[in-house]
Amino acid sequence: HSHFITFLTAVDDKFTMAQEKKKIVVFGSIVHDLISYTSRFPRPGESIRGKSFQQGPGGKGANQAVAAALLGADVTMIGKVGDDIFADFNIASMKKAGVDASAVQRIAGSTTGTATITVAEDAGGENSIVVTLGANMEMSTETAEKAENVIASAGILLCQAEIPDAATKKALEIARKHGVTTFLNPAPGDANLDKSMLAFVDIICTNENEAEFITGISAPNHVEAEKAAREMIARGPKIAIVTLGPQGCLLAKTLPSNEITVDVLPGEVVSAVDTTGAGDCFCGSLVAFLASGISLKESARRANKIASLSVTKKGTQSSYASRSELEEMGRGELVEGI
Repeated sequence: HSHFITFLTAVDDKFTMAQEKKKIVVFGSIVHDLISYTSRFPRPGESIRGKSFQQGPGGKGANQAVAAALLGADVTMIGKVGDDIFADFNIASMKKAGVDASAVQRIAGSTTGTATITVAEDAGGENSIVVTLGANMEMSTETAEKAENVIASAGILLCQAEIPDAATKKALEIARKHGVTTFLNPAPGDANLDKSMLAFVDIICTNENEAEFITGISAPNHVEAEKAAREMIARGPKIAIVTLGPQGCLLAKTLPSNEITVDVLPGEVVSAVDTTGAGDCFCGSLVAFLASGISLKESARRANKIASLSVTKKGTQSSYASRSELEEMGRGELVEGI
C-alpha cells in the first residue's frame, strides 16, 4: 500500500491544495430512473394515484460521476447502456454535467438499466425501488481488461456494487496494479457481495446497512459504526467511512504507524423531500474533493453538506448542486480549492 500511504499523507498536507487535480474514473452502473411521487406506498393488489411523475438519468455509477463532475472534477465514466431511448438520454445527461462518456458502450439487443421508484411523500420522502439492470449486467472482467489504459490514467478509481462483482473486482485489481487509489461504495447493499475484492480497496464508504452486510455488525450508532469500520479495515482498506444519515458520518483512517484514528462528523438537519441518490451525491462529492488534494476530514465535511442539500430537492441527479449553483447560494466555501 506504499502508493496509497503517500497519497494519504499528501491529502493531509495543506500545501497540496494547489496540486494538479487527479482524474477520477468511475467503473459502474447507468440506470434510467422513473419516479412516481405518491402520498403513501400502495399495498399489494392496490392501485393508487400518483401526485406527480419525474424521469431522469440515474444509476449509482453515473450518479457519482455526475456529482463529482458538477463540482468541477475531471471524470471519465466506464459503463454500458442498451440500444433504446434511455441510452441516448443518459449519455447526453452525463456529457452535459461534464463527464467524459467516451468509454460508455451501447450494447445491441440489450436494454438500458431502469429503476422504477416510488417516493411516499407522507413518509418523509422514503422510497421503494425496483431495479432492472439490463446492459449493466454485461459489465465483465473483459470490460475491465479492455479499459486498462483508462483505469491506469486515473488518480482515483470509483466503484459501486450495481454491476457484476467479478467486473468490479477486476477493475479494482487493475487499478491497484497501476498504483491508482481505489474507492469502493458497496451499494446497493448485498449480503452476497464478493468480499475478497476488499483486498484491492483503499477507501470503503458504506451506510449502516452496507456495513452490516460486510461485517455482520449492525451499525445504528457511532459506537457500533466504529466497530464495523475497524472490521472493514481489517479486510484490506486503509480508510473506512460509515454514513449514518442524520447522525452524520464516522471516518476511520489507518496511520502509517498502523494505528487507526476515528473522527465523527455531525449530521446536517434538513427537511427531506426526496432521499433518492443522496448516498451517491456524498460519494461523488467526497471523491471530487479527495482528487483535488483536500484532506479526508474536510472532504467528508463538505460532501456531507452537499449531500444534505440534495435531499431538499426532488429527483436524483437533478437534485445535485453544481459548483456555480453552490456559489450563487452563498456556499462557495464548499468548492474552494477544487
